[in-house]
Amino acid sequence: MTGRVQPATAVTHPPRVEVPADNRPLVAPIYQSVKFTFDDVAETKRLSQGERDGYWYSRKSNPTLRQLELTLAALQGREACLVTASGAAAVNLAMLALCRQGDHVVCFAEMYQPTRTMIRRVLERYGVRHTLLSIGDLDAVERALSATPTRLVVFESPTNPVLKIADIGRITALARRHGALTLLDNTLAGVHNHAQFDVDIFVHSLTKYVSGHGDAMGGAIIADQAVIDDLRAEMAILGATLDPQAAFLLQRGLKTYFLRYERQCHNAMAVARHLATRPQIRDLRYPGLESHPQHELARAQQRDFGSMIAFDLPGGPDVAKRFAEALELFTISSSLGSTESLILPPQLLQPRDFDARQRAWSAITESTVRLSVGIEDSGDLIADIDRALAASGAA
Repeated sequence: MTGRVQPATAVTHPPRVEVPADNRPLVAPIYQSVKFTFDDVAETKRLSQGERDGYWYSRKSNPTLRQLELTLAALQGREACLVTASGAAAVNLAMLALCRQGDHVVCFAEMYQPTRTMIRRVLERYGVRHTLLSIGDLDAVERALSATPTRLVVFESPTNPVLKIADIGRITALARRHGALTLLDNTLAGVHNHAQFDVDIFVHSLTKYVSGHGDAMGGAIIADQAVIDDLRAEMAILGATLDPQAAFLLQRGLKTYFLRYERQCHNAMAVARHLATRPQIRDLRYPGLESHPQHELARAQQRDFGSMIAFDLPGGPDVAKRFAEALELFTISSSLGSTESLILPPQLLQPRDFDARQRAWSAITESTVRLSVGIEDSGDLIADIDRALAASGAA
């Protein structure tokens, strides 16, 4: 700008601070800017026509988001990533973008309830049909794929909350043979697991293990570049964009991701082994225990077994409620994967959209309790559980 301007103009157009190319910041900055500029119209036009890289409007993309996307794609072993405002935004955006009226989706009773609700209520309203099965019944999956041309198979592993392990290799092979795409919600396994399988699209709730501190929400879709390019255009229309500040917190969370995950897995194993010795515990489910019916499958598929534990307490929901309320180190709360240990009692786990057969598939009973084990001292967590068991009156 030439010449002097008035103060009101000067504060709106301050001098630019340029960082020398050989003097980079150690931590990537937060690009807390909605808009980006070019020096001339020609370059702006080239960007809009896909002839050059760059940024224009943060609803479409932003350098802070891009940094996170590159890291996540590398961790999950795929070409590209698209981050979203939440995990629900990630899975729902992927399904909305991939499905058309008349398409068919195979899904499972053991999946995250909001995902089921999206398929059974919203997608069905737009003419997308579905078949709901149990994740362990691969013969039924084969029959469903053979009977109806299928666009998408949506599943998760381990399942939330009862930690069933999907046979990912067999499910993806069945889908491939019948021309269906696979979408795996990989949240409970983490962004470092399952890359070896022929999964078309991974989705994650970054709110969980990636954030790790319960202070940032986000989601991710990870797939081949062509898929992500198509989804990015859809995201800009739907407005499911992640905020740069949240992206920065998630990127920071990734720096300690493996340290936290390793500690949480260690603690969960210690807690699960102790629970296995307690007579009050029924139907203990932790994939790291040899007693878990799918332990060998989990060991073959995953590098580790996660921080989630599920079990039943005899005596019904009142006993489970007393147990949850007697805990001091496990907090009653939703979500999972944070540094603090959490508990969900059965009153907060019950599927409300199931008939009797589907409820049996889910394996969630009126006594089911879910733990998310944090990074505290494992001895303190075990002592807290023992005190709460005694206070609950569980037989």
